[in-house]
Amino acid sequence: MGRMIAPHPSTPATPARTDRTVRKAVVPAAGLGTRFLPATKATPKEMLPVVDKPAIQYVVEEAAAAGLDDVLMVTGRHKRAIEDHFDHAFELEQALAAKGDTVRLDAVRDPGRLASIHHIRQGDPLGLGHAVMCARRHVGDQPFAVLLGDDLIDPRETLLSRMLDVRDRRLGSVVALLEVPPEQIHLYGCAAVEPTGEEDVVRVTGLVEKPARQDAPSGYAVIGRYVLDPAVFGVLERTPPGRGGEIQLTDALQELATGGTVHGVVFKGLRYDTGDKADYLRTVVRLACERPDLGPEFVAWLKGFVAELDGAHPAHPAPPRTGTSRPEATRGPRPGFHPSAGTSATRQRAQPLGRSVHRTVISPVTAPSARWMAMATGNSGRPPASSSATTSAAGRPRVAVAVTAPIASFL
Repeated sequence: MGRMIAPHPSTPATPARTDRTVRKAVVPAAGLGTRFLPATKATPKEMLPVVDKPAIQYVVEEAAAAGLDDVLMVTGRHKRAIEDHFDHAFELEQALAAKGDTVRLDAVRDPGRLASIHHIRQGDPLGLGHAVMCARRHVGDQPFAVLLGDDLIDPRETLLSRMLDVRDRRLGSVVALLEVPPEQIHLYGCAAVEPTGEEDVVRVTGLVEKPARQDAPSGYAVIGRYVLDPAVFGVLERTPPGRGGEIQLTDALQELATGGTVHGVVFKGLRYDTGDKADYLRTVVRLACERPDLGPEFVAWLKGFVAELDGAHPAHPAPPRTGTSRPEATRGPRPGFHPSAGTSATRQRAQPLGRSVHRTVISPVTAPSARWMAMATGNSGRPPASSSATTSAAGRPRVAVAVTAPIASFL
């Protein structure tokens, strides 16, 4: 049985539009998040913060804004944090209320106010199609939306509402489509389409899961928003495992598409991808820049940081590096730093760029560490500001080095 978390009693859930035939949303969240290890070893990927809210909260907010007031999350083992986030935090709420911190109190309560939240476990991770099947008892014979957490749609966009409108008028199932460059089509399910007379609506005549570039029927990729007819459950029941040994939702939609009951809404708005590390970082930066409370200060810092990276008017030129010439973004640990040896580093409160910061670094004394100390002093040959020998747990000598240098030189 799924577990229901009711909205906060003092604030009703977002009211659903009464003219909608779709009232329920399903959010698959049972994936292992292996691309974000080790961060996702004990924390669900869906709970990684995008600025100051977990990614999955943005998805539920989107569903609620479209009038979907009943949300089922399909989770897995070690995903209890998702349930807790949309539940009440009595002690925390009481503490914030006692302090009169109404801003943070509202932020803590907001997730539970969005909709009626239910949870069910997928059990075995057998693919998106299987996750959708897990929602069958909850959904029943009603049409429903499916929202994937890797795709965040800008809250100013109305993609989901548009898809619900198309479903109401044309029935069947509706998928969100995005035109992507040919070299990226192999990352997505791809749709063969034909026009309908509406500029942003097409009829889907076929679907292929992650085709090779030369086999793609079009440049239209299926992104993580669906409005599904309950007929999809019967198709999924008889759909064998496909690519990757998983039950693919794309394969079931392919069968429905041959009957002319699948349409696509072509999306041209703002979408943020959190599916891998680089896209996730870009999403965080972009959303932070657009925040009125964070944007002005953050953008000003970001411009200065980028200027330093480009070598345009750096406040303090970094000392020349030795050894590897790999780009800064991909270089490994600094010479002499060995995480596996139980080393640690303590720092004072971070200072603004261009000011000096005092660091104490403890590392094993190895051949590279002498080079590291030379780098830390600008290759001048001067000894570090201070040093004292210690011994590691493994019996190797270690040295505590206190270095004073511009923080820009460590970026």
